[in-house]
Amino acid sequence: MTGLDSVQLKEVIVHKVGNPTRGEDLKISQNSLTLNDDVVKGMLTRYFLHSFNENEHYHFSHLSDLNLNEVYTYVTKIFEDPESFVATSALLAKFLYQKSTHARVKEGEMYIAMFDQVPFGTEYKQAIGLFKSENKENFLKVFTHGQSLEVISEEGINTNKLDKGCLIFRNNKDEGYSVCVVDTTNKQNEAQYWISDFLQVQPYADSYHNTDKYLGLCKQFITNEYAEKYDISKSDQIDLLNRSMDYFKTKDQFRMEEFAQEVIHHEDVIDSFKEYKKTYESVKNFEIEDEFDINLSAVKRQAKVFKAVLKLDKNFHIYIHGRKDLIEKGYDELTGKHYYKLYYDEEG
Repeated sequence: MTGLDSVQLKEVIVHKVGNPTRGEDLKISQNSLTLNDDVVKGMLTRYFLHSFNENEHYHFSHLSDLNLNEVYTYVTKIFEDPESFVATSALLAKFLYQKSTHARVKEGEMYIAMFDQVPFGTEYKQAIGLFKSENKENFLKVFTHGQSLEVISEEGINTNKLDKGCLIFRNNKDEGYSVCVVDTTNKQNEAQYWISDFLQVQPYADSYHNTDKYLGLCKQFITNEYAEKYDISKSDQIDLLNRSMDYFKTKDQFRMEEFAQEVIHHEDVIDSFKEYKKTYESVKNFEIEDEFDINLSAVKRQAKVFKAVLKLDKNFHIYIHGRKDLIEKGYDELTGKHYYKLYYDEEG
């Protein structure tokens, strides 16, 4: 998230949340942090907020009634009655403790924070943040001892790496608020307790969501299903990745049938792609529309991970950006090795 200079950190409290299946405790703080040091406030604000992607929004959800979503209810209580902050933060910590039973869930500190003047599009909003730090790092501390300097090791939190976070803007209450989410640990499906079990959030089906998730779907299909099922060469795989990205870069709107004919071409591969999409949506627990406006911010984000690199042993990496017709693959019987022949006009 950018534009953090305007943000006002109003109140923060920290609780210790363990994993009950390992006999770890829940330790509830009785008071909020003392925030007299502006440097500490600045570090906390950046630590809490800098990892969020402000373009990707979620909302709280529930199968039957939104008011039965515990986090939604507790956050609403804090928004409407700030004096309840400390008591309600304890209820949030207790609820997270109840959901921390998976073997992969680590013990850590849970922070609940209240913010004002947080950037939200062209506006500034009140917001509540829920954060959890799970991973610790060792730091060296230099201190004076008599006439000399000594060094000791201390364990602490790297403020450049937020493990888990949720930022709830005071906006769209009836729809479950506007929510940004971070989860950089426990990405395995069986351990996504933060998003699925604790927060119970769903992405808004807007142009950013559809563009970002469809490109993610394309990348996984091409690198996994397409490569394995059709026994194609790495260069063919990269070619399809490039054509997929080019479609999103050059079009204003995505249309599934148009994409299938212009990019995928072969009917049997198109059928496999459509079936893979159904499985992908089921596993990820969200839907992607088949027609939507393409969001350029999402395209730029995904372009960073669409790596069109052909790796040959440990000796060569070939970056392929197009013109598959200028690449020729062969096998040399004399040396017993495969080869690629590249045709070009100029050497850069």
